[in-house]
Amino acid sequence: MWVNPPPDHPVDPDLPRLASINLNLLVPLLALLEERSVTRAAARVGMTQPAMSHALGRMRRLLGDELVVRQGSGVVLTPRALELIVPLREVLRQTARVVNFPGFDPARDTRTITLAMTNSTAFVVGPALTRLIAARAPHATVRIRTFVEPQPADFTDEGVDVVLLSEAFSAPYPRERLYENRWVVIAHAGTDPDASALDLLTTLPHVAYDARQRVTPYAALDAAGVPYRIGQLVSDFLLVPHLVGRGGGVAVHTYRVAMQMRGQTELRIEEFPLPVAPLGIDVVWNPRLADAEFVAWLRAILVEATAFDHARAG
Repeated sequence: MWVNPPPDHPVDPDLPRLASINLNLLVPLLALLEERSVTRAAARVGMTQPAMSHALGRMRRLLGDELVVRQGSGVVLTPRALELIVPLREVLRQTARVVNFPGFDPARDTRTITLAMTNSTAFVVGPALTRLIAARAPHATVRIRTFVEPQPADFTDEGVDVVLLSEAFSAPYPRERLYENRWVVIAHAGTDPDASALDLLTTLPHVAYDARQRVTPYAALDAAGVPYRIGQLVSDFLLVPHLVGRGGGVAVHTYRVAMQMRGQTELRIEEFPLPVAPLGIDVVWNPRLADAEFVAWLRAILVEATAFDHARAG
């Protein structure tokens, strides 16, 4: 064993100082900065609230900063605390890799895999996802959480591993494209077979998704001066094809949902008559998820599930 470091390994002047610091404070510190709540941070790392409060006091003395300050009924982070989040998160991720936790083994893993998405996305990819995960990780539990419009907490709360998100929605974390879903015109199967998609759009009442921002194809119709009439507004995007197939009218929807729904109700599907970009569906990973092997495995499952759906639908 070296009593003194070899000549080609100069002493890092920061190491002796680190030896005097309780590095166990770093995990609760990150939890506190991300949760912005002593109670939630304590629950996240398995500490009591008094123990977390005590750790906060030690962290304040160590860093010479208040870190969190009360404002109104909540707390806010100091500028110094905001600067610490990204480097601290990266340090802890690297530490997790250094200590070499046991590798992810899908054949034996018993975790709950939580995926968050809209009802429409769950309708399209949910069956293939659950089949693949059940086959590859037979002891895991799949939990699918749905939302109408994601809130910031949806990306991190309740153990969410990944969010599947339409490009129409913003996300506070990096995202990667999973698949694209083109826009189509849907109508009852009994409509005049000689009527074009444009004829359907201009002569039949529309069943439209009732949202703050209308879906993209309507901007193309408006720009082209195409006349149309909204007959129904529906707050559930997934309900639109069902209402059209059973009640008549016309709608603009996504191809994959329409193809899945056609097996349950009578639908006519036509290509949208104007140029319009497809709707992208992205993957947003929980920023707290540090298990790289699990992330790589689940990413491959997501890609395979959406490719399977595409082949079946088209």
